[in-house]
Amino acid sequence: MDTIYDPPTGAIPVLHEDTDILVVDKPAGLLSVPGKGEHLADCLLTRLEKAFPTVRLVHRLDRDTSGVMIFALTETAQKRVNQAFEARKVRKTYLARVAGRLEPARGSVDLPLIVDWPNRPLQKVCHETGKPARTDWRVKRAGDDETRVELYPLTGRSHQLRVHMLSLGHPILGDPFYAPESCADHPRLMLHALELRLSHPISGHGMTFRAPAPF
Repeated sequence: MDTIYDPPTGAIPVLHEDTDILVVDKPAGLLSVPGKGEHLADCLLTRLEKAFPTVRLVHRLDRDTSGVMIFALTETAQKRVNQAFEARKVRKTYLARVAGRLEPARGSVDLPLIVDWPNRPLQKVCHETGKPARTDWRVKRAGDDETRVELYPLTGRSHQLRVHMLSLGHPILGDPFYAPESCADHPRLMLHALELRLSHPISGHGMTFRAPAPF
């Protein structure tokens, strides 16, 4: 399941910065945190540490997913943002292009997920031992060959959106794990973290961060 790691170069777009939090637009193909081995050391976190020495991880995006990602700059901010994620007080919106015509226009997937150990890092649906996972969706534009859809994960399981869309028979295009047959026509995973809404960890003010999809 391993693929060659060739992360993109160039500056990381900063969407917001204050004394407590940092919000950036992560490029596709870049790990959020270091992987195992020196060849997987280059990642978003280590790049940001060079400009923001106190940066602290809060959540992750898959290597092949792009989009909005928030970091803390203080211990207190990290704790409070983590608590907001755990309490599901962070509203996440993703944009995806999936295979086929997804119907109806709105819906929800509520299927428990667990790692597929013989094939890790793949995940799978398992009603016996899986952890609860739910994703809501809203179709933006549908055609016979593909659908552009907004996804709203209510939980944050690994590969949740990818496996949930696969379970509907509409895998995300360009996915090397769950839809490898589509990779020849799509240079990247067609999944982007479009928007993040939460209360500022210190001021409590509601904030919305958004990065346009590159596809």
